[in-house]
Formats: sequence, C-alpha cells, structure tokens
Amino acid sequence: MNSKIKVAIIGSTGYGGVELIRFLQHHPQAEIVSVISSSSSGTPISEGFPHLTDIMVQDLDGVVVEEIAAKADLVFTATPSGVSTKLVPQLLDAGLKVVDLSGDFRLKDGASYEQWYKKPAAPASYLEQAVYGLAEVYGDRAAGVPFISNPGCYPTATLLGLIPALKAGLIDHRSIIIDAKSGVSGAGRGTSLMTHFAEINENFKAYKVNKHQHIPEIEQVLGDVAGEQVTVTFTTQLVPMTRGIMSTMYATMNGSYTDQDLVDLYREYYKGRPFVRVRNAGVWPATKEVTGSNYCDIGFAVDTRTNRVTIISVIDNVVKGAAGQAIQNMNLMMGWEENLGLGLTPIYP
Repeated sequence: MNSKIKVAIIGSTGYGGVELIRFLQHHPQAEIVSVISSSSSGTPISEGFPHLTDIMVQDLDGVVVEEIAAKADLVFTATPSGVSTKLVPQLLDAGLKVVDLSGDFRLKDGASYEQWYKKPAAPASYLEQAVYGLAEVYGDRAAGVPFISNPGCYPTATLLGLIPALKAGLIDHRSIIIDAKSGVSGAGRGTSLMTHFAEINENFKAYKVNKHQHIPEIEQVLGDVAGEQVTVTFTTQLVPMTRGIMSTMYATMNGSYTDQDLVDLYREYYKGRPFVRVRNAGVWPATKEVTGSNYCDIGFAVDTRTNRVTIISVIDNVVKGAAGQAIQNMNLMMGWEENLGLGLTPIYP
C-alpha cells in the first residue's frame, strides 16, 4: 500500500474517460500517468474539457502500446466497441493489467458478439481470459487477475435488480420483462440526430427495441445464475436528462411474497457490498438520488392481484454504469478495499 499503481486511460476524451479522471484524482493508491486519445493527441486535455483547467495539466498521448507499457501498470480502455478487440490483446501481451469499459469482451461467444455488435469478435482465448466485472456478483473472481471486462450500464442496473430474486427462485425466469430508460450521456460525446437537443428536448423515445446489444449480456449472466437459458424482453428508452438509468423489471413470482420479503432477501444478498442500497418497503428510488455516485439503489412493489413483482433499480450510467464500477473492479483486482476512492456522496439536487 506504500507505492501507487500507475494508471493510463485510453479514451480520455469521452464521458467514461473523463469520469475516470474525476474519481482517480482522489484515489489514494492510483496515479494517472497518461491520458490518451487517438484523435486529440498532443493537445492539453483541458482544451476539450475546460473544467479540468489547473486540475489535470497533461497533454493527451497517442495510442502507442510500447509507450503506454513504459509508463503504466494498469490501463482503463474507455473505447468504442470494436477498438478494444484489437487493442486489449496488445496491452495484455505487453504485461499490462486491463479494465476494459467497451462491450468487446463481455460476451463469451464470439458469434453472438458478431451478431449483436456487427463487428469482428476478439480471439476466443482473450474472451475466455476476461473476468466479467459485475462487482457485487463476481467480485470474488477479480482478485489478482490481469483482465476485467466492465459490464454495460443497462446490464449493471438490470442484473443487480434481478439476480437475488432469480437466484433464490422467487421469480419465473421465463416471465421477465425489462423497461430501461437512460439519460443521453449513455450515447457518448459524439453528436447524432438521436441526441441532438432539438430532437431529445421535451421528448421521450424508445430505440433499438428488441435489438439492443446489451440483451445477450443480460441473458448470459441471468443464464449463469439460473443454470439454464434465460430469454428476456428488453426495451430501451432515451429521456431528456444528462445522467441516470432507471431499469424497471417485471416478473411472475413463484409463490406468495411481500415487499418486505424482497427487502429482506436483497439486503441479505448484498450484505457487505457498500454500493447497493435497498429501499424500505413502499419506497422506490429515483435517478437523482444516485447522480454522480457509484451507488445502485433498488426498490420493490409486489402486486398480489397478478402475483407479479415490479423491481426498480437506478444508477448513474457514467459512474456505476462505467467509470465507477471500473475503479471498483481495479480495487478488487488489486486486493484493496472495494470502495477505495469511490466514497463520493450523490450530487443533490
């Protein structure tokens, strides 16, 4: 614990990358030695992010694996899908530890990746090597490994909301319906017609209905938990706010349970995991209550009339859904306290 780990961030000009900077600046055991961008190398990072003026006084480096390996011990790759597929194997082969925030190593089946992401898959040996970093569920697998694949933002909120009930047999996995809503930062910093102010302001729209690339990731993990294939209905919607995800899930119950039964089950399941907060019976979380933090808040409503349960899970998509969980995974990888450097209170209002 005396010497800090040297960290590089590839993709520092995206929302996930700049959020990594915000948290790592306060991490007691990590030192940022390189901020990297393939498109803006040679320019000060504060040029693209003026809020970092006099805080992060570094020019952006280019993506040169040998130079990264000479400076860093661990690399966060906050890159678009398709980039990490080629880059991460080079980083690992150079002896670096990697936490990858892209979707390129989350699916173990390369053919499934190619079907949903429409890009060539990484070599099978690297897909197998990647530990899926849903920290509250698979954290015991992260200690000492060199490579963690960070979960997607929608899957993080959804899986944390479903897994305890599914694992305990309280819900029928064949009945799961997921209605997920995200702020526009989830689409990244690049401009597009879908996230143009005039298109999203005072608007609320569904997208990629039944075709979102996070569907196979959710089904893969739920299938692992259930011990059999799980198929879900998953709808994503964009709301006119900057940050936040609310995943509202519906499932038929295998028996009669109350809100309090769910509260007790989830609190026991997540006991000792500092970033999952389970609401009291009859109290449901809102996205504003986790903004800027690494928390996932969960609430429940049992409908005795239909024998179905509604599970509501909220996260900040660029923190718990990306940078915060990536740092949480680094902590687990290094054998540190899980919440090291992540103890920021949510921003409210």
